[in-house]
Amino acid sequence: MNWGFERPLMAILALVLVPVVIYASRFFRNPFTVSVPLGAPGGIPFKSPLKIEWLIKLLRFLEYTGLVLLFFGAAGPYLIVNRTVNLNRGAEIIFVIDVSPSMSALDMNGISRFSAARSLLKDFAERRPADSIGLVAFGSEAILLLPPLADRELLFERLDKLRIAELGDGTALGDGLAIAAYHLDKTGNIITRNGSASRRAVILITDGENNAGSIHPETAAGLLGRMGVSLWIIGIGTTGIVPVDYNDPVTGIRRTGLFDSRFDEEAMRRISEAGNGSWLKAPTAQALNAAFAHIDDQEMIVRRTGNRTSCRPYHIPVLLTALCLLTGVRFIRRFFLGAMV
Repeated sequence: MNWGFERPLMAILALVLVPVVIYASRFFRNPFTVSVPLGAPGGIPFKSPLKIEWLIKLLRFLEYTGLVLLFFGAAGPYLIVNRTVNLNRGAEIIFVIDVSPSMSALDMNGISRFSAARSLLKDFAERRPADSIGLVAFGSEAILLLPPLADRELLFERLDKLRIAELGDGTALGDGLAIAAYHLDKTGNIITRNGSASRRAVILITDGENNAGSIHPETAAGLLGRMGVSLWIIGIGTTGIVPVDYNDPVTGIRRTGLFDSRFDEEAMRRISEAGNGSWLKAPTAQALNAAFAHIDDQEMIVRRTGNRTSCRPYHIPVLLTALCLLTGVRFIRRFFLGAMV
């Protein structure tokens, strides 16, 4: 950011001439003024209940400040802002996240599967500012939380509000994928400035088998494949007995215990094949991080950026401030001090 003036000479006057005039005015006061004490001769001299000399100095300071600002406002101050803008459209990506109780399993370096996935999703989104990212969550039922948007603050806020088991105890994989397909289909005809269609992808993060919902996962995956949408499935978590710990969002009761974690890898592979997608296994936090990095690399779009310069004038607020100061000083002198100073 850089400052500038449309009329630099006025700014020079404000910095040089006005202080010189103010300083010189101290030596050219009326020589015929007479100091007249108030009060009876020989009696106690009159004393103001206020320290009037400090008030006078303050009023003069405000008046001089207003005068300087008046010249600065007349100089036409402006702020030049340079910012980087994307010249091509990023990818349209929808994350489909499992929020069933098993996602509270604490096998990702001491934190839950859901917390680890949420943290990596935020990192993924921050690394890809040009992309529009949406969010679908599913348990026994599936809902769209956010359509694909570039607003990262809104995405992170919604992720932070998402809770384990708020959509029931089941795992409706097919419904989650179908909702993502529906909302990506609405943006499928968007054309970028260079004439090519935007890249679209669905990233499913789950640790369970499909046991709820009305749409078979392979049917939904096949729909994504026919739409030309990239499908990625991340199977998160280890197999075997793992501890779980979460607060039930309905009752508020904390639920802890042991959970026999397992999912059908062959079923996940069939779902990914039905959508011409890829299946990634992430039994550890390191493997989950590697899975996100792999998807980030494979879904990379060459970004074209440019610099955009904007000029914001600021003469109006400066002039208004100057007028308020000058008017305020005159008002106080006229109505509170009787125009004596």
